[in-house]
Amino acid sequence: MAKIPTSAQRDRVRKTAPALVAYTEGVLYGDLWERPGLSKRDRSLITVAALVATYRPEQLETHIGRALDNGVTRDEIAELVTHLAFYAGWPAGMTGASVATNVFEKRDV
Repeated sequence: MAKIPTSAQRDRVRKTAPALVAYTEGVLYGDLWERPGLSKRDRSLITVAALVATYRPEQLETHIGRALDNGVTRDEIAELVTHLAFYAGWPAGMTGASVATNVFEKRDV
């Protein structure tokens, strides 16, 4: 079975919505992320793009970190955010850039 990434947010809601957490860990990370059709790196790029475009900063932080772990570079994340600012809207792009900055700064500590 795949290594399921830890998540404080998921752990926090486990008592409230145990089935949601079980689906996240079993189906999303246990099945979908393990499908052979795309690399984890590509899945990370797609996921980060979707989260920027749909303005989901809470999940974006975790997935930017996962993207870095999966081989996406900081420059590629910056380019993704810049590109999406024109398609998803400037506020979504600026929020994505802010979240990416926070992740990068935490990793530099």
